[in-house]
Amino acid sequence: MNKKDDKDDARAKKKAGKKNSQLILRLDKDDRDAFVALCKEMDTSAAREIRGFIRSYVKKHGKR
Repeated sequence: MNKKDDKDDARAKKKAGKKNSQLILRLDKDDRDAFVALCKEMDTSAAREIRGFIRSYVKKHGKR
């Protein structure tokens, strides 16, 4: 495998993981602020944690 192949593989992986959809929701301001603050304390983002929750929920409750 050459360097060009490595770059092509890296681009394909990056494109495959690209986020292309949004989920907009309403929640209580205090809950949102507390969640964002906790995520910041834990050196993560709210979006990352919500995406992780959604992935695990779908995995657990998906195909039956």
